[in-house]
Amino acid sequence: MIGLNDELKLRQEQGNPVRIGLIGAGQMGTDIVAETSMMKGLEISVIADVNLERAKDAYKIALINEEVVVAQTAAEVDQAILAGKRVAVGDFRILADARHIDVIIEATGVPEIGTRAALRSVRNGHDLAMMNVETDITVGPLLRWYTERKGHIYALAAGDEPAACKELYDFADAIGFTVVAAGKGKNNPLDRHGTPEDPAIKKEAARRGLSPNMLIEFIDGSKTMIEMAAVSNATGLVPDVRGMHGPETDRDHLNQTFALKEDGGVLNKMGVVDFGVGRVAPGVFLIVRTDHPRLQEAMILRDMGNGPYYTLFRPFHLCSIEVPLTCAMIALRKKSNMVPMNRLVSEVFAVAKKDLKTGDVLDMIGGVSYYSLIDTYEISRKENLLPIGLAKGAKVIRDIPMDAPITMADVEIYPSTVYALWKLQNQWMSGELDESEVFRQIEAIEC
Repeated sequence: MIGLNDELKLRQEQGNPVRIGLIGAGQMGTDIVAETSMMKGLEISVIADVNLERAKDAYKIALINEEVVVAQTAAEVDQAILAGKRVAVGDFRILADARHIDVIIEATGVPEIGTRAALRSVRNGHDLAMMNVETDITVGPLLRWYTERKGHIYALAAGDEPAACKELYDFADAIGFTVVAAGKGKNNPLDRHGTPEDPAIKKEAARRGLSPNMLIEFIDGSKTMIEMAAVSNATGLVPDVRGMHGPETDRDHLNQTFALKEDGGVLNKMGVVDFGVGRVAPGVFLIVRTDHPRLQEAMILRDMGNGPYYTLFRPFHLCSIEVPLTCAMIALRKKSNMVPMNRLVSEVFAVAKKDLKTGDVLDMIGGVSYYSLIDTYEISRKENLLPIGLAKGAKVIRDIPMDAPITMADVEIYPSTVYALWKLQNQWMSGELDESEVFRQIEAIEC
């Protein structure tokens, strides 16, 4: 990100700001609009939200007092942008079909909408900043491949824990450290069976400006599983055990906690993703190791400890506030700050939050039906586990006891774009289809 400030200032001086289209005007999306209002060289030109009033309000909350046009077609969007006006639309497809946009941010957090929005945006010639990690951990590898085949850029957005972890990972990897563990702090008490129906949850969610479902996604651990799966899929690091360890620790003891068991830590192996409960959040960390005697001496002189395990710690992540930097990277440098590899390394699957009965329909992530755990992709597929990106709307076809992993055989999956792409991604990853056929089938998916 070094030097982006000067490049953005130049775009500002040229009167040619990076034009961003935003899909999703929830808490995070509205933060993005406010943040861009303080920056030079880029702007949110169009906001799409199913709640049109929320899209318009995002500009007001951001203190952007320019005229806001409500557009019904992509042509109207383009006309308004060229006239220097801000635009609000009630359908992401109108935004995706517009032409005068440099980068589109997907910020809904809904796998089905994220998949459809990504495909349609890329088909219409747009680069994509994916803030929707739920979509990325489900079909990110194939979305990235398709985007690049179309000549565009796919990026996981900066700011949240995955991208912050990736910054530390790239630094450590570049200078030759052995990566032992990448992780984040969890700042909510873990309650696997928490639900958004709890009055206390509703009250706390309102206080924090969140939906109850979003708050539960944090509390029941699902968001942590999702975020660390994104790190896993971008780096090749794996969960050491199902669901990761999640030990109690603090910043000063991370390198003792996330060490091999024979060295007094919790890990069975190096090269893992995990999380710490305690005085770690809102930071992210990387535990690295070097056995080189000269470098161990150098680390002592730099107050990094006696080794061989060392902590690299970023004490903050600014979520939506950092997202526009990804848009700048894409538009100005034609680079992504983070992408998934060409395969899924880890998968996040659904676990029954209560006894589920035949005929029940699974609700959304952070709901009452299931919580989430991470495991390697190989194990997840071997056990036929239900990825959480496919869970919403699935109908239970046989009883599932509480805390049992939900398998694909336990449910009837609602047909969807994300399901179609996920199945195709499995065929692509296994080599069952050649790339020309994969591309042809993606092009045929309606979005």
